[in-house]
Amino acid sequence: MKQLLKNIVYTGTGAAFLTKEKIEALKDELVEQGKIKEDEGKEFVNELVKKTASIKDSLDLKISQIIERKIKELDIPTNADFADLRRQVEELQVALNKKPEE
Repeated sequence: MKQLLKNIVYTGTGAAFLTKEKIEALKDELVEQGKIKEDEGKEFVNELVKKTASIKDSLDLKISQIIERKIKELDIPTNADFADLRRQVEELQVALNKKPEE
């Protein structure tokens, strides 16, 4: 039963959206129903919290990669592009303000 519940919870990215409070509530319900023991429940919660964090990190990374790829595809300037242009303008201003040597 415990493994079946883990498999259900882990399926897809559903685990990424479980909060620790919801996981604790699920554990309490399972312990109350006698489906798992208290120590198994604690282990269950710890595993789900770790899995949730891992899935969230993976999801964040994938989203960032997709956004970066789309920005490149759309040819949208980045902060680094603007910083480089700003540096070039400053260099040109310095060069223009220099007095020619006589």
